Amino acid sequence: MARSFIPPSDRILPGIVLMLAFCAIAPLIDVAAKMAAQSVTVTQVTFFRLVVQAVLMLPVVLVMRQSLLLSRGQSGLLMLRALMLIGSTYSFVGAVAVMPIADALAIVFVEPFILLALGFLLFGEQVGPRRIIASLVGFAGALLVIQPNFAAFGTVALYPLATALFFALYILLTRRISREVAPEAMQFHTALFGTLLMLPVLALGHGAGLAPLQIGATTPVVWFQLFCVGLAASVSHMAITYALRFAPSATLAPLHYLEIVTAVALGWLFFGDWPNLLSWAGIAVITGSGLYIIARERVLARQAPA
Repeated sequence: MARSFIPPSDRILPGIVLMLAFCAIAPLIDVAAKMAAQSVTVTQVTFFRLVVQAVLMLPVVLVMRQSLLLSRGQSGLLMLRALMLIGSTYSFVGAVAVMPIADALAIVFVEPFILLALGFLLFGEQVGPRRIIASLVGFAGALLVIQPNFAAFGTVALYPLATALFFALYILLTRRISREVAPEAMQFHTALFGTLLMLPVLALGHGAGLAPLQIGATTPVVWFQLFCVGLAASVSHMAITYALRFAPSATLAPLHYLEIVTAVALGWLFFGDWPNLLSWAGIAVITGSGLYIIARERVLARQAPA
């Protein structure tokens, strides 16, 4: 029987360090987006997040001498991936524009449970009763976080659920296309396709006079904030991409929940936001359920034939 590959221990440590870097940098996307969204539309924040990522990733792809050519199938998958990225970014920026960052992020962490459901519905993957119960508990935790925010902000408190759904589909597409396209080229093409997809939306917004779909002139400070959204997104996504090259996902997945810690700290530091007791309870429930799912996946992976 073939044995599964286990990365050398000297590569697992860099993987953990890069994952911790992701958890520290990723919430900076939300901080910069929340600042910018106070002055410009959510559409503008989403658009320039993609533009900046495309501009930053192009020289990386060229320096690494990766091919910019794509087959028709690869282009279609990357177009769908870009569409999911637009949906997840727009939903989350719309949420953090008014909600505390930590609350919005906690709700997004139901994404692993959505992945389980999609795996069952789309691919017929077996989902045992324990994981179903853990998923239901996780969603109950999300409701604890949503409840006070729904009372304060209305339906915008449901935007992070849309983010979780879009991002789960984004992950599935990433798994599929990563077999054929290098991570750096994938990031560039996704941002490029996303930019192209949003141009007709912006043209419609300006032509029809729809303010939420327009780009307007703003101050140098806000332009800097928009640049920081794209910069933090590019750096954090490359950090997690290389982390997964060095260390197994089972090792890194539990560390992902440290992102909530960073989000709470940055939300308090920049905006004075602090989760209330009900939100803390929900965050604890979501985190506990997610960690149980990860532990259960490890057990099933050991039991499965290599």
